[in-house]
Amino acid sequence: MKYSLILPLVLAAPAVASTADPATSPLPDLAGSLGQMLFGLVIVIALLLACLWLIKRLAAPRNAAGTVKVLGATAVGPRERVVLVEVGPRVLVLGVAPGNVRTLHVMDASDFPTSGNAPETVTTSTNDFSGWLKKSLERRHDAS
Repeated sequence: MKYSLILPLVLAAPAVASTADPATSPLPDLAGSLGQMLFGLVIVIALLLACLWLIKRLAAPRNAAGTVKVLGATAVGPRERVVLVEVGPRVLVLGVAPGNVRTLHVMDASDFPTSGNAPETVTTSTNDFSGWLKKSLERRHDAS
């Protein structure tokens, strides 16, 4: 309700200010000030978007021709991992810990088993909770 009364006054202020003597007028040029503020806002937003685009462009990975590819990783401790990385014709087995990366093994990519020629493994998947529980109970029973 208050804004509906203020809006006509704001819109009429430049007309009133233009009829009065600018040197003695107590009202500033509201339309000019508003235009200048909006122009500054547009410039700031444009600079922000340009900076964001530049950051995104510079942060893009520089992996030319896809020569490095992570094949898989598994955790062997709370902060340690074993990672398979394919680099050109080689596959590296890396041990990764906080602040430390070591090469554990290097093999040719042709020697690395793919899903088609991989040796047969146990058919239970890692998501098979009932199979895991059964194995766990069997190991516990055998240990006692």
